Amino acid sequence: MTSLVGIDDAALQAQALALGQQLQALRLSLVTAESCSGGWIAKLMTDVAGSSAWFDCGMVVYSYEAKQALLGVRAQTLEEHGAVSRETVLEMVSGALARSGASIAVAVTGIAGPGGGSEDKPVGTVWIGWKQRGGYARAQLFQFDGDREAVRRQTVAAAMSGLQAMC
Repeated sequence: MTSLVGIDDAALQAQALALGQQLQALRLSLVTAESCSGGWIAKLMTDVAGSSAWFDCGMVVYSYEAKQALLGVRAQTLEEHGAVSRETVLEMVSGALARSGASIAVAVTGIAGPGGGSEDKPVGTVWIGWKQRGGYARAQLFQFDGDREAVRRQTVAAAMSGLQAMC
């Protein structure tokens, strides 16, 4: 189990500010494609004053239909692998870049709970994908501890950490 302890609102806000500064310094713009985090990453990014210089857009894609319509995730991918899978998050992050003017993307999909988990994909299972325009998408599986709020908070922190590592 992965646990990112000590993540409070102030820590997330500081992380968003630092990420925004990195993006601006590198002249990169960000697009987010969020399922289980429900737009929390985009909210944190746009809470930073001046974010219009480096934040392009955010998409909340909770349903299969939204993932398909807004990001181009293939129905076959969702049927064969499910929404919470490496294959789906890779299509999400690639679709976000293809459908935006951004230069870097993050996508998240997972099971925040309290229900919805299974033996194969328990509550706390989260896939995060990252991609820079012209580069290859990468994805990482996380298994977070805690209740719905904790899983979502850890997802947001891990997504931003991955972006910071790419910059």
